[in-house]
Amino acid sequence: MKEQTKPYRGAAYDDVFRTLLVDCRQLIIPVVNEVFRENYSGEEEIVFSQNEHFLSQQEGRQEKRITDTSFTIVGVERRKYLMECQSRPDSRMLIRIFEYVTQIALDEGELDKERLKVTFPRSAVIFLRSNRNTPDRMEIQISAPGQETLYEVRVIRLSDYTLDMIFQKNLLFLLPFYIFKHEKYFAEYEKDAVKLETLREEYRYIAQRLDVLVEQGKINTFMCKTLIQMSIKVAENVTIKYDKILKGVREIMGGRILEYEAKTILREGMSHGVSQGKSQTLVHSIDNLMKNLSLSLDEACRAVGSSREEYQRAKELLARG
Repeated sequence: MKEQTKPYRGAAYDDVFRTLLVDCRQLIIPVVNEVFRENYSGEEEIVFSQNEHFLSQQEGRQEKRITDTSFTIVGVERRKYLMECQSRPDSRMLIRIFEYVTQIALDEGELDKERLKVTFPRSAVIFLRSNRNTPDRMEIQISAPGQETLYEVRVIRLSDYTLDMIFQKNLLFLLPFYIFKHEKYFAEYEKDAVKLETLREEYRYIAQRLDVLVEQGKINTFMCKTLIQMSIKVAENVTIKYDKILKGVREIMGGRILEYEAKTILREGMSHGVSQGKSQTLVHSIDNLMKNLSLSLDEACRAVGSSREEYQRAKELLARG
């Protein structure tokens, strides 16, 4: 185990959360279905709202707050949601959520003569870490003269989902954060190679399942690569004191990114060489892999399922014109 060399950055998980929402936005729909019991097909349009709000404070000051994200799903009807990602306990979280939802409601409120109509978004929190004190649901009690209402904040806890459940329910959005389920065992993994291999096997399984989804056309290569990259980014932050664990995750997931980059370059080469013949396609693809990914000739040949000899024969055939 190594000494901590840089501070814990909880914001890194927020960055991953927002990156997934922007680059893989359709993956949030199964999460919305799960937490709010909706029945979206996954083909609906997602419209993002601004995530910066200026809240009025005492003495006329304004304080900028950034939500994880608020968005509207456009289906049979338009419904607005607020999703927050929480990695550590925070007693002020409900206060922040109330500030967010009231400002969101005001931003899109409708004023008709003497009536102001505001609509609060459906809200939820994803807890990356949880324990027996982590709530199943949260509420904000709003009291007004002569009436009272409860505003519910739904809860989804990563600890409640096994890896198989994540794939069965299509909750791929949660995959980059999956390593949090192993966090309490990090010290053991770092000292015990057999236990560490258990974690490595789970990440091999994740990579294989993602491969299958790509082959089936359920996710595209870019989406798969983003999930893998974000998994590495989360691991880099949460395993900051554990060299062996991070190395294990990087070896498996980082290698898979290389494979996807290789496949992308190969497809581009094949497209480029359709009218040029198979030899030019092969040479073009291998040359691109060596140039763009700094692979050796043998590594590039393996990436496209060829050999050094086939590459040399193809080059000679092209040279003869």
